[in-house]
Amino acid sequence: MTASVINATVNGINATGGNTAELELQVGGTTAITVNSAGYWVLANALPAASGGTGINSVGTAGNVLTSNGTAWVSQAGSGGNASYDTLTAATGYFDLPSGTTAQRPVSPAAGMIRYNTSNSEYEVYSGSAWIALTTQTAGIYSVEYLVIAGGGGGGSQGGGGGAGGYRSSVVGQSSGGGASAESALNVLSGTSYTVTIGAGGAGGAAGGANNGVSGNNSVFGSITSTGGGFGAGNSAAGSGGSGGGAYYASGGSAGSGTTGQGYAGGTSGNVAPNYGAGGGGGAGAVGQNGTSTVAGAGGNGVSSSINGSATTRAGGGGGSASYGGSGGAGGSGGGGAGGVGAANNAGTSGTSNTGSGGGGGNYNTAFAAGGAGGSGIVIIRYAGAQRGTGGTVTSAGGYTIHTFTSSGTYTA
Repeated sequence: MTASVINATVNGINATGGNTAELELQVGGTTAITVNSAGYWVLANALPAASGGTGINSVGTAGNVLTSNGTAWVSQAGSGGNASYDTLTAATGYFDLPSGTTAQRPVSPAAGMIRYNTSNSEYEVYSGSAWIALTTQTAGIYSVEYLVIAGGGGGGSQGGGGGAGGYRSSVVGQSSGGGASAESALNVLSGTSYTVTIGAGGAGGAAGGANNGVSGNNSVFGSITSTGGGFGAGNSAAGSGGSGGGAYYASGGSAGSGTTGQGYAGGTSGNVAPNYGAGGGGGAGAVGQNGTSTVAGAGGNGVSSSINGSATTRAGGGGGSASYGGSGGAGGSGGGGAGGVGAANNAGTSGTSNTGSGGGGGNYNTAFAAGGAGGSGIVIIRYAGAQRGTGGTVTSAGGYTIHTFTSSGTYTA
């Protein structure tokens, strides 16, 4: 094809002969753009400078864009190539990375490429030889769910049931004590040791007199502390704690309070003849029941958790005692000890070990029977996937690794 000059002015369009270029766009007498014999646009080096750097499709090289470096126009690889990003921004919204499944990864990736993998729900970067997940776990930080239950309170002699130990849980979809929702998961750092303390249950009130029980001890996992259960009263106001202790039979006795997010209050006393029923200890899942003239209050129920793969109820309150043959209060579900019952001098039942349940109150017929001891606490930790940490008894269920501590120790992440 041979073309003729259409416009020979300094600024205009020039059609030339030959096979190299059929059409030229001139600026200031200098060729800026030509259309070659194949019909492609070809950009000349002399295209005037422009600020900003807005990309313009360049047909000459597939996928290239035209951008300004402030003094000249340059052609560089666009989407899918090695385009640089070196711009400050004050934006407060978001930066949207490419995303796709594992199967949609680039066929020929280059080192430094980054994307969001929708198959794994994580960011990843190409190292030059493999795709590496950019999660907090890569940096050695990962999240664990926990259940931390403190030791239960001891029951009083001729008194109220012990309160359950504080119950704190971060298991998604489950509850903490006192009607609270699950707490947030705890982030741990690989290689770091975290103290685990299992709170002992409190002793029951001693036989031979109207004696208070002893409050349970706190359980601890790292920064998470659950408060020991309050003691069941024998001769004073009941103890407050994770869950509160039950009141004793006499006038002037009051129930103990629970801790917000950990447990409930204990029950009050009937203080009425003939059997003077004492109050039940509070549980993680319910208030301890009040005593009546003939029946002692039952312990408050515990809370169920499946953190270890099976639903297990823990942290029930201890039942109160009744005198002179009255009916002792039942222990709350989850291991609460029952109150002493019958015409004999029967001690309260102890709370079940490693449930944090309260002990039952000891009854009185001709002598003061001892209150039951509170159950020891427990700490259970779990996280998704294969084992990463050490400590406790390690099991697995439902895709989780589980560490169970029934005695004090250390969790090393």
